[in-house]
Amino acid sequence: MLTLIRNALVYSPQLLGLQDVLFCGSNILQIAKGIKLPNAAWVKEVDADGCILIPGLVDPLVHITGGGGEGGYHTRTPEMQLTDATLAGVTTLVAALGTDAVSRSLNELVIKARALTYEGLSVFCYTGSYEFPVKTITGDVTQDLMMIDNVIGVGEIAIADHRGSQLSVAELARVAAQSRVGGMLSGKAGIVFVHVGDGASGLKLLHQVAQQSDIPLTQFYPTHINRSQPLLEQGIEFAKKGGVIDFTTSTNQHFLNHGEVSVVSAVKFAFEQGVELSRISLSSDGNASLPVFDSAGECIGVEVGKVSSLFNAMQALIISGFTLEQILPLVTSNAARNLKLKRKGGIGLDKDADFVLLDHKLAINKVWGKGQLLVDNGIAVKRGTFELY
Repeated sequence: MLTLIRNALVYSPQLLGLQDVLFCGSNILQIAKGIKLPNAAWVKEVDADGCILIPGLVDPLVHITGGGGEGGYHTRTPEMQLTDATLAGVTTLVAALGTDAVSRSLNELVIKARALTYEGLSVFCYTGSYEFPVKTITGDVTQDLMMIDNVIGVGEIAIADHRGSQLSVAELARVAAQSRVGGMLSGKAGIVFVHVGDGASGLKLLHQVAQQSDIPLTQFYPTHINRSQPLLEQGIEFAKKGGVIDFTTSTNQHFLNHGEVSVVSAVKFAFEQGVELSRISLSSDGNASLPVFDSAGECIGVEVGKVSSLFNAMQALIISGFTLEQILPLVTSNAARNLKLKRKGGIGLDKDADFVLLDHKLAINKVWGKGQLLVDNGIAVKRGTFELY
């Protein structure tokens, strides 16, 4: 069946104006004004009535099999479900392990990614976890990238964090070299996605690798850069040297009270300091654990990172004064470009039919993933296999 979206204000993410968009399955066939088709049973028309059509959001960090666990066995967070993403307009995401690579495995991560892909999303994976030596599926980073189709890099390997393995320059350079070669041989990004903790060293190790080896700084993709103002300033230096920095959208009041910079403030500050918006991406850190502390500093509970925080951050940035055209790349094309997900993050003849139709108040009306309608009138029409109706 052909689907024709008529009279949509299309952002590709650049503004294309009022257009019709014709697609069949995952393939976009035509973008033009006044597309003419016969009135037939095999043509489904959707009148957008001037509403906004944007690419499906791309989230470069989600813990699809759950995360956390640092507070004991009972603090392991739950798995992500299909509608956690679709109701938030996220159609493409990259899955990672975190601190725990014992009770959560890479085998489980890859299989969960395949399940979510079957259900309607496009899900890719990082091999490895916080720790070094890097845990892999095949026994080798390069082999994982070459032999496992949805593995696109290494991550999230931890630096400047007491939970990391305290890597040396040589050790991180070796991991980056293996990932780089695996990416070259497989046609993938081979990126090293880096969890940056609150340690004073910040991004120093990444610069040392670039200075002391043949690995370019752009081989690294650091996240949680809005963790603190000092780290944000280091991230700005990294971006000005050609890298892409990633800000985390899931948070809670405890983190903000203790120095985390809100996404809106972080993007504004980086922009004012001359960082091109093409050098910034946002990720939800979905299903990560967000500990809650009492006034005595005791952990009294655990909140869970939300994939929906990515869309909420986009809305907040627009309310703060940025335009939709400015902010859309931060949640679509920037991550897709940096991760070499060539068919993601945009609306064009070379892209997959991943769309979000927004109403005039920027609320989600419809979501398509690879041409399949997943959300209609703000309600999930496709649910995960084990989600309750």
